[in-house]
Amino acid sequence: MNEVLQFFNRLGLARLAAMGMVALLTLGVIAFLVMRASTPQLAPLYSGLSFEDSAAIIKELQTQNVPYELRGDGDTVLVPRDQITQLRMALAENGLPNRGQVGYEIFDQQSTLGSTSFVQNINNVRALEGELARTISSLARIKSARVHLVLPERALFSREQKDPTASIVVSVRGELAGGEIRAIQHLVASAIEGLTPTRVSIVDDSGRLLASGAGNGPDDVAAGEAEERQLAVETRLTQRVEDMLANIVGSGRARVQVSAELDMNRLTKTSETFDPNGQVARSTQTRELANTSQGPGDGGQVSVANELPGASGAGTANGGTSEEGSTTEETTNFEISKVTQTEMTEAGSVKRLSIAVVVDGVYTTDASGQSTYTPRDQVQLEQITALVKSAVGFSDARGDQIQVTNLQFADRPELTAQGTAAPGLFDFTRDDLMNMAQMAVTVLIGLALIFFIMRPLLKRVMAPEAPLSLPQSAEIGTAGAGGPGQFGSVTITSPIQQLPGNSSYPEDELEKGLPDWVRNAKSMGEQQIQTMKTVGGLIEENPKQAALIVRDWLSNAT
Repeated sequence: MNEVLQFFNRLGLARLAAMGMVALLTLGVIAFLVMRASTPQLAPLYSGLSFEDSAAIIKELQTQNVPYELRGDGDTVLVPRDQITQLRMALAENGLPNRGQVGYEIFDQQSTLGSTSFVQNINNVRALEGELARTISSLARIKSARVHLVLPERALFSREQKDPTASIVVSVRGELAGGEIRAIQHLVASAIEGLTPTRVSIVDDSGRLLASGAGNGPDDVAAGEAEERQLAVETRLTQRVEDMLANIVGSGRARVQVSAELDMNRLTKTSETFDPNGQVARSTQTRELANTSQGPGDGGQVSVANELPGASGAGTANGGTSEEGSTTEETTNFEISKVTQTEMTEAGSVKRLSIAVVVDGVYTTDASGQSTYTPRDQVQLEQITALVKSAVGFSDARGDQIQVTNLQFADRPELTAQGTAAPGLFDFTRDDLMNMAQMAVTVLIGLALIFFIMRPLLKRVMAPEAPLSLPQSAEIGTAGAGGPGQFGSVTITSPIQQLPGNSSYPEDELEKGLPDWVRNAKSMGEQQIQTMKTVGGLIEENPKQAALIVRDWLSNAT
């Protein structure tokens, strides 16, 4: 214990303070690295939240003791990356986030006892608006949405009824296509009774009118559908041709543009055809009639005798005439074959196609690494033309046109392997790269602290104290180390204070008569007196070092 205390006493207060500072800095750097390595990686749980949703989510996270961080003025909540899925499921169970909209849970939060029908109707409209806003916000390109509904009530004894309308304000990522706008209109119209898609107006967050909702009828919808169908046909044919050419000339080595003209007329045609050669007897009816007539006698005179019953024979016998005949009638009914045909041509058939194909040439690399461009020959272009015609269903009767040209591209696309390779050992994601960069910066800062701050301090603290610098003439004496006359590197012996002999002699005469050892002793004493004065001055200038030397004497003496 005494040795430890003596060691600390020998170091002094300044060295101890410097060593303590170095130790604290070292512990701080180590603690920072450990905390940085043990801190979980945070990732956004939700972004673009309203203040109400942020407050509710934070309250729920605090209840579950989950570490979190707020960014972007409170609209983004960050949580540990490995807990994102679990937290989202837990928050969804509690209806969070609700995007600032109130849904059907409004009826669970309020008591219906004592509420009027007016309040119930208002709550119904609020619930419908909130649920529609949540549904629209779930779309990929929609960040947030607000829905306003106008549901007029039919007045009593009124024959006229106003149609419901809806207006929607959306915050989008990028731009909405025509099909996406119509999808939102049909979505809202299907959820509200009596609402038509043409009565739904949509405005984006920049103030642009995406759908007027003026109710112009089905013409606008038909025009939009025609444009969307034409774009779909062109895109499908373009993709089909590019995929085929990518396997022939290489990926990115061909550009295809298809212009399709569609017939948007809807036609219904009904025809009825009779075949005269296809007669079939359906029924036959035959009728035979026999007639017998008798002429009067007596020259054809009519008398009472002729008209009496049984007077015919008598009349005939008396020279009368008689006639007999038969009639045959035959009726045959025939069925003639008939064909009734109804043809319906839907809108959207291809009326005419125009295809333009640009193909890059062939690049060859020589032994020196120089790339040389070679155009494709006409035979290859004719083969590519035949393949494209077969792929798009080319028809000369429709007047289709196709043009295949070989031109050198401005930027040479590199050939890439088809398909997606499995991630390798060094395929890092963006988050992995950011984490590695943060760790590298932290390690560099720690090394800089160690080598440029702590190391110089330690070197200065552990450096030995410089000895007191004395003049060369003061290093006199031959006493052993640690002897009673040693003071550091200075050896002090007792001077001769008095010489034997007559003191009344003159000094010069006295010195002449003295032996050599006496004269040497006298000069040595004078030098030692001067040394004592020099040592005293050094002690006054460096009291701490003098104290250390005295402590060493004492420790050696004991």
